[in-house]
Amino acid sequence: MPSIVAASRSNPLLNSLPRFLTWRSLGFRTICSGRLGFAPSDPDPEPPVSTAGTKFLETFREEFEIGSRLITFETGKIARFANGSVVLGMEETKVLSTVTSSKGDSVRDFLPLTVDYQEKQFAQGVIPSTYLRREGAPKERELLCGRLIDRPIRPLFPAGFYHEVQVMASVLSSDGRRDPDVMAANATSAALMLSDIPWGGPIGVIRIGRICGQFVVNPTMDELSLSDLNLVYACTKDKTLMIDVQAGGISEKDLEAGLRLAHPEAVKYLEPQIRLAAKAGKHKKDYKLSLVSDRTLEKVRNLTEAKIEAVFTDPSYGKFERGEALDNIAQEVKRTLEEECDTESLTVLSKVVDRVRKGVVRNRIIAEGFRVDGRHLDEVRPLYCEAGYLPNLHGSSLFSRGDTQVLCTVTLGAPRDAQRLDSLVGPPTKRFMLHYSFPPFSINEVGKRVGLNRREVGHGTLAEKALLAVLPPEDDFPYTVRINSEVMASDGSTSMATVCGGSMAMMDAGIPLQEHVAGVSVGLVSEVDPSTGEIKDYRIVTDILGLEDHLGDMDFKIAGTRKGVTAVQLDIKPAGIPLDIICECLEPALKGRLQILARMDQEISAPRTQDHRNSPRLATLKFSNDALRRLIGPLGVLKRKIEEDTGARMSVSDETLTILAKNQTVLERVQEKIDFIIGREIEVGGIYKGIVSSIKEYGAFVEFNGGQQGLLHVSELSHEPVSKISDVISVGQQLSLMCIGQDVRGNIKLSLKATLPQLKSKKNSVTEEPVPVVKEAPKVWTSVGNLPNEQEEQKLTDAELMSSRSTVKPSTSSNPGFLIRSAAECDEEDKTVSLNQGSKSNSKTLRATKRDRKQKTKVPESDDSDASIYSSGHSSHTVDRLNDEDAKVVSPLSAKSLKLGMKIAAKVYQIRALGLVLDLGNGVRGMYRFETNGKRDFEIGDELLVKCTSFSSKGLPVMSLVDDE
Repeated sequence: MPSIVAASRSNPLLNSLPRFLTWRSLGFRTICSGRLGFAPSDPDPEPPVSTAGTKFLETFREEFEIGSRLITFETGKIARFANGSVVLGMEETKVLSTVTSSKGDSVRDFLPLTVDYQEKQFAQGVIPSTYLRREGAPKERELLCGRLIDRPIRPLFPAGFYHEVQVMASVLSSDGRRDPDVMAANATSAALMLSDIPWGGPIGVIRIGRICGQFVVNPTMDELSLSDLNLVYACTKDKTLMIDVQAGGISEKDLEAGLRLAHPEAVKYLEPQIRLAAKAGKHKKDYKLSLVSDRTLEKVRNLTEAKIEAVFTDPSYGKFERGEALDNIAQEVKRTLEEECDTESLTVLSKVVDRVRKGVVRNRIIAEGFRVDGRHLDEVRPLYCEAGYLPNLHGSSLFSRGDTQVLCTVTLGAPRDAQRLDSLVGPPTKRFMLHYSFPPFSINEVGKRVGLNRREVGHGTLAEKALLAVLPPEDDFPYTVRINSEVMASDGSTSMATVCGGSMAMMDAGIPLQEHVAGVSVGLVSEVDPSTGEIKDYRIVTDILGLEDHLGDMDFKIAGTRKGVTAVQLDIKPAGIPLDIICECLEPALKGRLQILARMDQEISAPRTQDHRNSPRLATLKFSNDALRRLIGPLGVLKRKIEEDTGARMSVSDETLTILAKNQTVLERVQEKIDFIIGREIEVGGIYKGIVSSIKEYGAFVEFNGGQQGLLHVSELSHEPVSKISDVISVGQQLSLMCIGQDVRGNIKLSLKATLPQLKSKKNSVTEEPVPVVKEAPKVWTSVGNLPNEQEEQKLTDAELMSSRSTVKPSTSSNPGFLIRSAAECDEEDKTVSLNQGSKSNSKTLRATKRDRKQKTKVPESDDSDASIYSSGHSSHTVDRLNDEDAKVVSPLSAKSLKLGMKIAAKVYQIRALGLVLDLGNGVRGMYRFETNGKRDFEIGDELLVKCTSFSSKGLPVMSLVDDE
């Protein structure tokens, strides 16, 4: 203590320090010799600071079960400041939906309802792959899900409610097994029920699938992949609000059965929402409604009704002429009201005139059965179809229905051109895309083009669903397909016109569709009892105009083939329509669709055969992964170089190379470059391009087929003697050479003279030409749907007649393996060599014998004087059938010695459905295809006289019967 006291006296500032800065407050006792000592615990500690209390979140839950799935509604735990918020959970998937409304009075004449749906990647535990690693602008799927929520809730807001309302739905977690879109729609209904916003709900939204003819309620994504029906249905307790269908050609009867099953299942969502609103809901607020007074409505009706009725009863008016006449009527009324200084009527003039127009059109349809343009209720507008409107494109069409006109184009791409999807559920890519565009000029308006438009995305997706049902499987048609629909003029049902035009454009592009798809829009005009709100009378209208869509009660779009429905979309304006009326609309829609399909079939009824070289080509080649690495090159340099030089696109997968070329010429250029880098399977008799790398005294070495070396002997340079090799070829020169075999040192033997035309000899009238070689083509898909029958007959031959084929497979070593001739040929050659090495006397005897034989078998001049007859060595029975002066027996017969036009005595080796397999002798096999009306009763072992007419793609001789000629 004395030291502390002394210190405090020497430094009076220590006494004025606050306690929390002193050593003792920090637990230190004193400072001694530069070391800190700890003070003993304070016998009188200060009272501790009080800790925060526990907040209690009042949470309300409702649990129920639909389709064996447990579903929960929960509110009160999160988003408590929102006007209404609900979390809907199904297994491990949870969706939050919130609802808010503006506070001020509205000055609009429409309902500004905004629905935003968002899927963030945290919901599946993934960081976004974008540059900023965060979500960007709304994706197509998010816009479509927002429309799916908007369409059923919008009709239930009261008339005159024009306050701004915003719905925000977010996926909190996803297990990938459930599509959250239907869950978000039900959560939004529950949130509106909890809020103070006036709304005529609740609604229920359900998804129905069908697997093997059995309907499935709330199917998983795996079940949907097996289903031929994806039906989303929304309703109130007794009326339908929205239908959205994607199907694989389901019949109208089955579709009706699905709708009638969906309604009671969707109603199960209603009672839990009512119970939740009773426990946690707010009292509905009295919002100001913008309603038109009866006095104003009656005044404007008296001024305009007769004039408007005169316009609508005149069928000579077109769309714009009718609109101009109605505008003139509105301007006359406006001047009258301005003279009377009736500001109240002027404020709502446009709305009142629209109501009068609506009443005139609807009364005429219900009372007289005639429409604005004079058509009957079930009459389709005049049609115009033209396929191939833009011949330079892969596919195109022009479709017009009345004043509505759509231009559709088809572009084919490689598999890698498929769209990559970044969504929580569904496939990762999409190989069929339809992009719908609605420019302002199509309705004679001024506007600017912006990004993704909700309406354009929705209409394009509907047409895409309709056409996807007839697209061939990826294994049969590996192209990526993009359809562009450009609306040239709009007067109703442009999305259904897109379906019709897209179907014709796909057939024009050669896509192997089995049948056309067409679509038509059906409308409804009803008369409602004001006291009960029930429909007293109604009329179903086929192929509605744009004005009828605006003034009617619904827009029911139905697309499909002759066999069934492929896509449906129902949008309504009143607060629900009975399901019986909806099902009744399926029959007139079918009748209208069949009329349109008949007109489309008149224009184009089958996929075009794109034989011209301008059509796109897709080739799939098989290579080893090492070979593909050589093709790609360091960092893909070689691959990009080929793409830049040719304009083609190449995609590489495991041991597979896919080439998409603009036309056949480009494909051939790409294959030529690939053959030079990688090489291809070497065949004896195949033609290859190579570059002379070095010249020796005995010949030249040529680099070809992806870096392999071949020997071009001096004797194979020309048919004429060559004294100096450098006079014929030079280092670096590119040559087209034929592979003729392999020497004893393993060098590939090449020939230049085999590719050159051979001059006829003056001494002999018989000229032997080199065998024409048909190179084996890779597996190439053209835009042709039907293959020739000759390719079906080819199934007979190639796999079973490999004994006559000589191939050289590419190898990374300098000495690739060869299979040049059969064992029988080798044995026969050894016998010949041993005989040639005999004594000189024997040689003289053989020469004399050959001379005598040659004199006996001299070929007379005739039509077939250039043909030789070979004996296969079976027996003399067949040879006896030939004239002695016509027989030139050459032995032994081999695959190399076989030439076009040679006549051979052969035996039937095998009998197949389409022809015969012939034994030509020495292990060589040939093939004979049955003629249309030719002989077919052969037996194994029968001896025939045949003639070599051609060679198959694998080098097998194709024979014909001499008797048949």
